[in-house]
Amino acid sequence: MSKDNIAIASVFAAIAVIIAIDITYDTLNGGSAGHVFFEGLVFIMSMSGVFLVIRENIAVKKRNVKLLIDLERSEKEYALWRSEAEKHLKGLGEVIDKQMSRWSFTPAEKEVGLLLLKGFSFKEIAAVRETSERTARQQSLEIYKKSGLSGRAEFSAFFLEDLLLPEIEDSA
Repeated sequence: MSKDNIAIASVFAAIAVIIAIDITYDTLNGGSAGHVFFEGLVFIMSMSGVFLVIRENIAVKKRNVKLLIDLERSEKEYALWRSEAEKHLKGLGEVIDKQMSRWSFTPAEKEVGLLLLKGFSFKEIAAVRETSERTARQQSLEIYKKSGLSGRAEFSAFFLEDLLLPEIEDSA
């Protein structure tokens, strides 16, 4: 249980214990039925609070276990994909670097270009490169100008378009 849940459950349990003691005292000393009934309701509400906190904690633990299992499965799938694709990715990276060199990109423009291909926003690019967002935008404009491409979509498509097309078999 989290510290907050333990604290909440403890408060409810403490209230329930105090009320139980008071109900016992009132019953033994001739307390009115209405007063004992009201305290009984408070006792039931306090115990319900304890129950609800524990039930929610159990549900959260179950969700966490499921998420951990899903995460482990995803990590295994990614590791398998990465190992199978590694030589191809290395080759693709080399080809992308050569093309950027043909376009006479500076090292900074190459880095921005790769981040654009990865789908980073200008704000994210600026954060990664520790520059301003305006600098990232200016460098991307220079990338599009040097490459003769109209923008991010066309730039990405230049490198990735053929990778994403399904193979078409001859029907003849």
